[in-house]
Amino acid sequence: MAVTLLGLGTMGTAIAQSWRAAGIKPTVWNRTRKSPEDADTAAAAVAANQLVVTCLLDDDSVTTVLDDVDLTGKDLVNLTTSTPEQSRDRATWATERGARFLDGGIMAVPPMIGTPAAFVFYSGSPAVVDDHRDVLAVPARIHYVGEDPGHAALYDVALLSGMYGMLAGVTHAFALLRAEDIDPTTFAPLLVDWITTTTGSAHDLAHRLTTGDYTTNVTSNLGMQAAGIPTFVDTAKSQGVDPRLLMPYFDLMAQRAAAGKSQEDTAGLVDDLR
Repeated sequence: MAVTLLGLGTMGTAIAQSWRAAGIKPTVWNRTRKSPEDADTAAAAVAANQLVVTCLLDDDSVTTVLDDVDLTGKDLVNLTTSTPEQSRDRATWATERGARFLDGGIMAVPPMIGTPAAFVFYSGSPAVVDDHRDVLAVPARIHYVGEDPGHAALYDVALLSGMYGMLAGVTHAFALLRAEDIDPTTFAPLLVDWITTTTGSAHDLAHRLTTGDYTTNVTSNLGMQAAGIPTFVDTAKSQGVDPRLLMPYFDLMAQRAAAGKSQEDTAGLVDDLR
């Protein structure tokens, strides 16, 4: 149940607190010392335990902090936000230094750490997960996505991309109402219910991408949806709202429909993005 934590930013602090609440006393190091009990150096903190968790500012920070530190025999778990390629390079870097490597993508904000809502995508060494499950599962649920060390970061960014796309639509929706005598707090439950209902379409899209069938049992085809685009644009303009948050998606739909794919579902837009 021993663990070293490098990095006591907002997220790192939340992780450390969750361990302490569970009776685990981590050895911690931070660039700016926050407690007399903190390790003097990153090297001293790493030397204290086999399991070493990094939660630093960025990928360059991991290199700066650990480049001259002996990692032989260590299990390095990197919770620093990274791209898939950075995570793969970090895995090679760690292996060359004698460490086993596990990458993590935290799907939570700091207040969620230690609650059932928080989970972490992990990818890389399955042995590290197995050997340290009791420690790693304390701050957040473990969701292992395979041995490719880049996949945790990829899942992380993919989920967040879906979130930001949703937030773009939410932002546009509230902007449409802003000039009217409509209470945003009464509109919000309607918007949440509608979005919650429509998110189920992701399952159908995933099935179509798997089968390659974009035309069977299509409820609202691209041709019909593209025909409705002027209504959205004209409504936005009449409400004094810039439609820029919606236009990239609308343009992609119109382009594919004009290319003879008007009877398809929207799944083909995924291929167009590639």
